Amino acid sequence: MYGVIALFDERTEQMIKDIWRELSEKSISFYAEEVEDRKPHITLASYKDLNCIEYIKQLDVFYENKSEIDITFNTIGTFLNSGALFFSPIVTKELLEFHSQYHKHFKGFNDNPNSLYLPNKWIPHCTLANRLSTENLSAAFNYCLTRNGTIYGKIKEVSLIEVTNRNKVPQIYSKVLKEL
Repeated sequence: MYGVIALFDERTEQMIKDIWRELSEKSISFYAEEVEDRKPHITLASYKDLNCIEYIKQLDVFYENKSEIDITFNTIGTFLNSGALFFSPIVTKELLEFHSQYHKHFKGFNDNPNSLYLPNKWIPHCTLANRLSTENLSAAFNYCLTRNGTIYGKIKEVSLIEVTNRNKVPQIYSKVLKEL
């Protein structure tokens, strides 16, 4: 299985990693430790199978002149019955276009018509904790609710990852976006 993820600027990435570490220190969530070298991200797409060589060629060309985009996290949320806690960004026109243009260009690679990452199904989010009990979800929510204010950052990079097993998700290819 493969994923395409949007990565953040260093400051935003570090702020989220700090939350992951603090939730671990409080024995609430060990999300960051479940996968080697996990990076904070927003998932743009997922694929069951992928011709990586052809995909990377197209990814490189598609993002050649694309600029980084501003992102603002000011909402904490969860998916029903999931045990997940996440930051949700303000869904701006720029973010929706970033996502929809991607899917329009790469529609030939879509091998899962039921993917939750497709336009009109996508709920952009950056996971803070996952697979939590009701008690730990409540504790994580309460901690994150007052931990910091709005986070202003940028999506600076798009990366192709391969989900090989539960503990490793190697980055296969990455494309840095143009600075504004």
